[in-house]
Amino acid sequence: MNTEKVTARRLTAEEVSQLGLQDGIFVSAEMDGLPLDCYAPAFLAEPGKNSEGGSFAVRTAFGEEIHVLPDNAEERGIWAADKGGEEIEVLQSAGVLLNVALFVPNGNKESLEALYSSARDAFGAGIVQRWSEEVVAVPDVKVDLFEEPTRGRKNAGAQNRDRRALDIYPTRVRFLEPSDGWKFIVEPHKEVVDDTPTI
Repeated sequence: MNTEKVTARRLTAEEVSQLGLQDGIFVSAEMDGLPLDCYAPAFLAEPGKNSEGGSFAVRTAFGEEIHVLPDNAEERGIWAADKGGEEIEVLQSAGVLLNVALFVPNGNKESLEALYSSARDAFGAGIVQRWSEEVVAVPDVKVDLFEEPTRGRKNAGAQNRDRRALDIYPTRVRFLEPSDGWKFIVEPHKEVVDDTPTI
C-alpha cells in the first residue's frame, strides 16, 4: 500500500456542514468491506448544509461513495488537514489494477517465466503479482457468441439473437459476462456468406 503521513484534525458535524464541495477532506479508506487501517482523500458529494440527520455523503478519490456520521465515536469520522492536529496515514493512488489474461503462442513454462520477469523489470518486482495462474491450451478455432433471454427462446427467429460477437476464441468467453437477463450461447463459428446475386 502506498500511504503518506498527513497532519489532520477530526471535524465535528457542525464544522463539516460549513464545508463546500471543493474542500479536501479525509475519510476511512475501507472499501467494499475490505478493512484498511488508513484514510482516503475525499470530497463532500453534496454541500454540507444539505446533510440529513448529521449524515454526510462523501466521495473518495477512488470513486467510493459513503455516508459518514462525523460525531459517531464508533466511526472514524471526517478529517481535514491541520498543522495543529495529529498524524494520520492517507492512502495514495498507486495506479491501476489490471486483471490480465495472456495468450502466449506455443507457450511453455520458460516463455511464461520470461514474460513474468520482463513485466516485473518494467513495472517493479513489488508491482506485478500473479494472483492466480492457469495454463490452458487454446485451440485455434473461433466460435460465435450469442446472447438470448434466460427464459429461453419463444421462437427461433433472429429477434432474440440479433446481438452476436464474432471471432471469439473459446477461452475468452470465460472472461465475458452476459447482459442482465440474458445468457450466452456458444456455437462453432460460421463464416458469413453473402448469397446476393451480382450483375
